This record gives sequence, structure tokens and C-alpha cells, in this order.
Amino acid sequence: MDALNAAAARALAAGDPLGALKWIALNADARALALRGIAMAQLGDFARAKALLRRAARAFGAGEALERARCVVAAAEVALATRELGGSAKALDAARATLDEHGDRGNAAHAKLLAIRRSLLIGRIDDAERTLAGLDPSPLPPATRTVHELVVAGIAIRRLRTRDAHAALARGRRAARQAGIPSLMREVEEAALLLRVPAARSIANGRESRLLLADVEALLNSNALVVDACRRAVRRARRVVSLATRPVLFTLARTLGEAWPGDVAKDALVARVFESRFVDASHRARLRVEIGRLRRLLRDLADVRATSRGFALAPLRSRKVVVLAPPVEGEDARVLALLGDGEAWSSSALALALATSQRTVQRALDSLEAAGRVRSFGRARARRWTSPPLPGITTTLLLPSPVSSQ
Repeated sequence: MDALNAAAARALAAGDPLGALKWIALNADARALALRGIAMAQLGDFARAKALLRRAARAFGAGEALERARCVVAAAEVALATRELGGSAKALDAARATLDEHGDRGNAAHAKLLAIRRSLLIGRIDDAERTLAGLDPSPLPPATRTVHELVVAGIAIRRLRTRDAHAALARGRRAARQAGIPSLMREVEEAALLLRVPAARSIANGRESRLLLADVEALLNSNALVVDACRRAVRRARRVVSLATRPVLFTLARTLGEAWPGDVAKDALVARVFESRFVDASHRARLRVEIGRLRRLLRDLADVRATSRGFALAPLRSRKVVVLAPPVEGEDARVLALLGDGEAWSSSALALALATSQRTVQRALDSLEAAGRVRSFGRARARRWTSPPLPGITTTLLLPSPVSSQ
């Protein structure tokens, strides 16, 4: 029996779940159940994988803490694949500690990488970087090194460090070829595609153009005044003023940024900012108040000057103003950005990643489903949502990511 389990384990390590099942399909001991669960996960049958891993964890005896810890890690990987992100991380941390104690460094590193990938999905990039800093990939097997480099690239992409991302993906390709696992090779190439397709739009002097992530990085590091509609901020190089919680002020800044170097008439500003078809004295008074607030917030970056017919944005120490817009816009764009990874998400996981209520997410999903842009399967708590990736663009800049305000 041990020889059959060992053969199955070797097949799984090589990315051959069908070959593994040939060895253990009829075995019912705890190790065989765990291996079958991993095989089913690799084949995409996550419901069956979860059931088998639960059976295996119960079947291991009290003296088999190492085996139970491996089951916990495998179950955590299934949860990540099915976007079940709401569970506690304590069980995975405890399993990782057990693996370390028993000298299973490879699986302990894999558990840490799972925790980092979860942090990335919900926008906790600082946590992901801190955890990753303590992980040395050099002694890891090629498959785990590939995952490590994918995580490094994911953080670099979120941080808009495209050179670091390219380097990590190059290392990931080499590790994936050493591992010889086709699914890992595909994952590396899919990640590399994010760097080769448009990620945003720039609007300057009345002209619009598409930007790659490297172009976005160059723009944000330049001396231009950037009205960032992806993160709802106004920035110049490292100086960032976040307007994420001030929608009226951000709409004002964006409207003025799109019109630069020209101005915008007061009535046109009222119509766009307050979404009002009829403009009266109260609207104009409120506009003056909001202009004053925006002027105070941007005092180190730009002035908002009054003109004969309205207002204009006047950058300080910058020669141009650029509006950085996401590739797709609308109330539901961030939901589509998360669903664009091709995985099946629950509404609770989307709410966690977007830091909003599940009811808000559900309304967005219902609207998108009615428009034919997403689809669902399952019922009640097992209901999941998917959307095909948007062709020819990446929604990286719409993914959850905190923006610092200085």
C-alpha cells in the first residue's frame, strides 16, 4: 500500500493527477484519500476534493500530526482556488508551524505562499510583502519556486514595478520548465500577458490613448500632475492626495483635468458633479464650497482658478495634466476586474476583497447577469459567479489596492 501511495505522490508532484489515480483509485486508507483529494483538485473537481480531504484528515490518527497538517494545507489551496476567502487563517498558520517542526520545509513554504496569495486577492499587499520577505526560495523544489515567482510578480504588478515583474516571470518560466508541469507553464504565461496588453487609458489635451503597465509606471513617476481615476487620487510622482472617500471632489478634479488646459463652465460642472439637469443658485453655491475644499486639498499640487465662465486646473511645478482612466468604467467595473481572473467567486468573497457589503456586491452581480456580462451556477451558499476575461486589456489597476495619502 505504501508503494502505491508513493507512486501516486510522485505522479502528483509531476502534475499528472490521472496517473496518480491509477495507483490509488480503489484505496481507502488515509494517505490514499488525501492523495485522491489532491488529484481531484488538480482535475478541477473541487467539491469532491474537499470531501476527500476532510475524510483523510479524520482518518489520520492522533500521532499523525504531520499528515493532518498536509491535509489542512491542501484544503486551503482548494479554498483559494474556489475563492472561499472568508475563513480564518489560524488553521493554515498552525499547519505551517507543524510542518516546520517536522522538517517538511517544502510544504511549509507552500503554506506560506498560500497565505500570501490570499492577501494579494483581498488587496493586503503590505501583508503579502512582509510575509514574502522571510521566505528563501533557493532550496525549494521547482514547482514551489514557480509559485514563489508568480507571487513576487503579482506584488510587483500591483506596485507598478514592471521591471521587477518581468524578472520574476523570467525566473518563473525557468522554474516551470524544470518542474515540467504544463499547468504551471500556462499560469506563468497568463501572468506575463498582463504586461503586454493595455492596462489603462490616458486623457490629455483632449486626446485619449491606451497605456501598458510600463507606460502607467512611467507616467506616475514623471513630473506630470495625474488625476488617477483607477485609484481615485491626484498625484505627482510620490506626492499623493487620495480622494477615494470624496466622490464629489474627485469628479470635480477629473472634470477639470480632462478639460486642461482649458476651463469648464460652472453650469457644466454642476451638471456633471451633482448630476443635475437643472441648475439654480443653490447648486452654484454648493459648487463654490466644493471648489474651495478641492483647492485646499490640492494646494501643494495645483490651484483651482476661477475664470470668466467657470474654473480651470492650474498645476504647480508640472508642465501637463493627465487623467489616468481605467480600461473599463462604471459602477460594476471592480467586480468585473476580480471576476476577470476566470475563477468562480462567491458573493461573500467578492465583498471581502472589495471591502464592501455582500448586499452591495449582490446587486452589482444581479445587474451584470441581467446584462449578460457574468453568469452564475449553484444555489444558496454554493452559488458562484464567473466572467470571461475582457479581451485585449488587463484590469490590474482596478483590483483592490490601498493608496497612501501623504
